[in-house]
This record gives sequence, C-alpha cells and structure tokens, in this order.
Amino acid sequence: TPVISPLRQRMLEDMRMRKLAPKTQNGYIRAVRHFAGYLGRSPDQASAEDLRRYQLHCVDRGISPITLNATITGLKFFFEVTLGRAELMAKMRPVPVAQTLPVILSREEVGRLIESARNLKHRTALSVAYGAGLRASEVIALKVADIDSTRMVLRVDQGKGRKDRYALLPPLLLERLRAWWRAGRAEGKLLPNGW
Repeated sequence: TPVISPLRQRMLEDMRMRKLAPKTQNGYIRAVRHFAGYLGRSPDQASAEDLRRYQLHCVDRGISPITLNATITGLKFFFEVTLGRAELMAKMRPVPVAQTLPVILSREEVGRLIESARNLKHRTALSVAYGAGLRASEVIALKVADIDSTRMVLRVDQGKGRKDRYALLPPLLLERLRAWWRAGRAEGKLLPNGW
C-alpha cells in the first residue's frame, strides 16, 4: 500500500471522528487530490487566491454545478476542519444548480416497465421501488419484518443519509409482496428474514 502523508491521515481521522459516510470521505479526498494536482504542491500551502483560481479553472473546464459544489464542500472541510484555516475559503462560493422537473411515466409506461422484468422477484422489486418511492438500495435491504400490513406502511431502515423513515404501502403492492413471499418460499429463494 502506498504511504499516506500525515496531512491526508489527519483529514481521514477528522472525517472518521465525524462519522462521515465512506462515499462522502472518498469525495472529499478526491476533491483535495484534484486541487493538489492543479496546484502542483501540497494543498496546505495554498492561498485564498489559489482557491479562487481553481474554482475558475473548474468552471472553464465545464465541470457541472453539482460536481463543482461537491468539490467546494470537500475543500471547505479540508481547509476549515483539517487545517483550521477557514479564511482561505472566503472567495469560494457554491454555484446555483438548475432545478428541473423529473420525467414522470404514465400509468401504462410504468406497467410496461414492471412487466418487462423476467421474473416475479424483479417485477416485485420494481413495483416496490415505484409504488412506495424507494431507492434501489432501500428495496434490496427490505425485510419481511419491515412490512406493516396493519398500518399499510413499509419501514425503511437507514435509507439515504442514514435516516429511518416510513413509506406508504398501497394495497396492490401488499398483494405483490405477498405473492413474491409465497413464491420465494416455495422456490427456496427467499433469504432468511429478508426478501
């Protein structure tokens, strides 16, 4: 394994102390690494003007607003928390992100999408994702115990942002889940306490 610099080790420890998610940590490290590559020297030697020029460089390269804001957030963590030099970030500003409306499928399109899945398990997973508004990671983590047919809700444990929440469970979706449970048990495909 490559040797980790004391500065990077310090940043890793700072992120670990705050229990940042692994993906967040990777994004922050990537932001500092790219900045150091642009700078051509250790990032702890940067000035506020270097940071301003780097943001301009990113804009000129056509980096999307979302990526640019994620980079700024990573650099902000590095300079404010790891180095304790918040004043260097004074000229760095997040850029506005255009708010667009999502494409909404018609009832017929949703039906065709779900029915295009090859087996009952996949059709059920797509139905849960669409019908209850769950993310793919939330669907695959769903357990039988998370289904509350009395209150007609699904419990989502540690969804996005490591937050628990409830999602509405339409009656048709409950029937699909029950059909998968019966078929999955009969075929031996249902994971213990899972789905």
